[in-house]
Amino acid sequence: MQLQNIDKQQYRKHLNIVIVGFIVTLLILSLAFGQLLISAFSNVSYSSSTFDVSVSQAQQQAPSDEVNQAPSNFKYNLLGVILALLACASILHSLKNKAFFNEIYYVWQLKQLQNLIYRKLKRIETKATQGDVNALITLSYYYQGLKQVYTLDDNTITLSKVEKDIQRIETLAEDQNVTIELSSFDKALLANF
Repeated sequence: MQLQNIDKQQYRKHLNIVIVGFIVTLLILSLAFGQLLISAFSNVSYSSSTFDVSVSQAQQQAPSDEVNQAPSNFKYNLLGVILALLACASILHSLKNKAFFNEIYYVWQLKQLQNLIYRKLKRIETKATQGDVNALITLSYYYQGLKQVYTLDDNTITLSKVEKDIQRIETLAEDQNVTIELSSFDKALLANF
């Protein structure tokens, strides 16, 4: 996966729309699925006269500090939320290749790749100090990708550390007379570490 130039304003605008849409859809579907499950499977039914009689009987029989517990539909509501989450994930999965999602999907893939590299970062760093060209390419790609993601997400606190890491890798490559081409990076390089 090659690093791409992303329009930050467009990325943030589309990401905000997707987040709000996801939350609203999740809420609506959770309520709808919960109500459908309760109406289909719950055996709790209240009629006003039965409820009034049972409440008055409970007040007469129970001490004042005890509370009469009605049957709960928690499991149906929880199942409704799970079904809504699955439906939202399915919707996002089907829309990920649309033009509207290009920037969002690219950043998501980049973050996944960075996570894979991060899991092997200590070994990659060790190989890079030993002069391994593939390790230097991987580290350069990793830090350049981090810089792009931090810039897109307005994470300015750690951006200076990433820039120092980029400079450190460039200096290490120069000391070992290695030219780093980011276009040379391939996910298959991670198998070496």
